[in-house]
Amino acid sequence: MAFGRFKSLSVAVFGLLLMLFSTASFAQDNPDSASHLQREDKAAEKADEKGGAFNANEVIFGHVMDAHQFHFFSWKGSEGEQHHAIIPLPILLYEPGRGVSFFSSSKFHHGEEAYNGYRVVTESYRENLKEKGMEEDQIRLLQDEQIVAVDNNGTPISNIKVYDLSITRNVVQMFIALTILVLLMTSIAKRYRTGQGLTSAPKGWQNAVEPVIQFIRDEVAKPNIGHRYKRYMPLLLTIFFFILINNIFGLIPGSANVTGNIAFTATLGVISFLVITFSANKHYWGHIFNPPVPFGIKFIMVPVEILSIFTKPFALIIRLFANMLAGHIIIICLVSLIFIFGNLSTGVGIGFSPISIAFAVFIYVIEILVAFIQAFIFTNLTAVFIGQATEDHHQHEADAHHGNPPTEPVII
Repeated sequence: MAFGRFKSLSVAVFGLLLMLFSTASFAQDNPDSASHLQREDKAAEKADEKGGAFNANEVIFGHVMDAHQFHFFSWKGSEGEQHHAIIPLPILLYEPGRGVSFFSSSKFHHGEEAYNGYRVVTESYRENLKEKGMEEDQIRLLQDEQIVAVDNNGTPISNIKVYDLSITRNVVQMFIALTILVLLMTSIAKRYRTGQGLTSAPKGWQNAVEPVIQFIRDEVAKPNIGHRYKRYMPLLLTIFFFILINNIFGLIPGSANVTGNIAFTATLGVISFLVITFSANKHYWGHIFNPPVPFGIKFIMVPVEILSIFTKPFALIIRLFANMLAGHIIIICLVSLIFIFGNLSTGVGIGFSPISIAFAVFIYVIEILVAFIQAFIFTNLTAVFIGQATEDHHQHEADAHHGNPPTEPVII
């Protein structure tokens, strides 16, 4: 009974979030375009041949990859025209010899039309190029959401380089998360300056954030870094809360999966790498280039130790990226099963819906937990690596003398 109530509540919350974040502008394909109507007819013929218009591959990767717009859902009108609920984002392009072009992504009509000599690459666009006889090798070079220069027939012009400087949905959501983080922390800091939380009990967000800060200090910074922990607390807290906010935002339907983008995690990994490298002391570098092993083994251990300098931040990058990307793909795959079975039989699709939704809600709840865990793991391992780089030689010997094991990262 309790599980049933919890499942119903989760579905209700999921639906409410979908409604709240679906306030968008509506972009409609141009029904007066002859070329557009031809493509729609061909697409409809292909859909009929395949038994349905649902493209699971396009839906899954369209949700987890970056894009030039926030897309929430689509529907077909009474006359068969396609409508899309989106929030268009600005497009900023630079082409040598032509200069800068600035316009809204809605001009592309959800990737179905060219505008001002440019077109965004989509799955349907690649299918259209195949019909025109374009070589497979050239089509494979075109990436999703890439903006290319095209001729009057809509064919990409290979000798024209287009530099895309647009603000994508990942960037917008990252700025939103950064703004929330700054406003949240500055408001809490003002309360402390007025004495609230010092001479009286903390309130509101201050009461929620203070235990987290104490946890990062007492369970992450102090045990791993030691007496130098204070200088690294701003970095560790920023990493933790920035990842956590982006992880939670990524769970909102229609939002961007920022932490599931390798560029985002790579940037955080590079920052950790630079802090670890420039914080390292002589003992750390001595252990790298002159490990305490027999001379003959040094020829093997030195390259391994040098490689470990780069594998540490690489592990941070891949772990966060893979965990957050995989969770979103699983949820979308579970929901997509409803439409896949529905293409086979309407009754099968309806009958499978409760099972698919139940599993999707379960994974969604797990993903909320993973959002906190991955933020903690990235922060904790960063502190561990910093502690290894700044560890004193005498402290290392004292720990060994007292039987304490050396500091090693816990891989989860």
